[in-house]
Amino acid sequence: MTVHYLIVDDEAPSRANLRMALAAHPDWVLAAECSSAACARAALDSRAIDMILLDIQMPAESGLALAREICRMPEPPLIIFVTAYGEHAIEAFEVHALDYLLKPLDDARLAQAVERATAMLRQRQREAYGAAVRDYVDGGDTQPIAHVNVRSVGRIERILVDEILWVESAGNYVELHMASRTVLHRITLNRLEAQLPAEAFLRVHRSAIVRRDQIASLETNGEGSYRLTLRCGGAVPVSERYLAALRASM
Repeated sequence: MTVHYLIVDDEAPSRANLRMALAAHPDWVLAAECSSAACARAALDSRAIDMILLDIQMPAESGLALAREICRMPEPPLIIFVTAYGEHAIEAFEVHALDYLLKPLDDARLAQAVERATAMLRQRQREAYGAAVRDYVDGGDTQPIAHVNVRSVGRIERILVDEILWVESAGNYVELHMASRTVLHRITLNRLEAQLPAEAFLRVHRSAIVRRDQIASLETNGEGSYRLTLRCGGAVPVSERYLAALRASM
């Protein structure tokens, strides 16, 4: 499929680097280059755009302000954020299942982003991606999340936090356990814990977080090992580090 893309970056060398790197992807056709959010708005009004490569740090108006407007369109173009931000901000993108490129540009990472974006466009995921962008620009990294945006090949699924019964770590992923299914989400347990509402969830082990209203009973084998049974039938280990908080919650 042909993808019409827009580059928005206030630095001419950065725009040139992106343009030359994307020349290796012949199905991606450059619609326009913009040095500001105002220029990007004009480009969006004048032609159909499938994808925007959007710099976050621009002097007159940030890329996030433009993203806030774009994601409220009925079927917004997909956005790949381009940033020089550090690790903390990158983790925030990953919480919301958003794609990004770090400066200086890496060709392999760009190719991965191109592949993901093309797959999402094929599966008509503009609306879902726009919702994920809204979650990020409205709440950012400062408020507990109400949804978890889980990205798989070519699609984003929006899962209500209220549906999650417990969470377990699985390497670089977590398992989100719900009443009738379990979904794998690429995020660390520590990172997800920081985003979940503390009044609803409790960390009980380095590998487990549970919904407080699911806590049913606590057992011990007499050797300092504890096991928590949940009302839904699930069971997770409990470490001594979190035992006092769990007992207080019970």
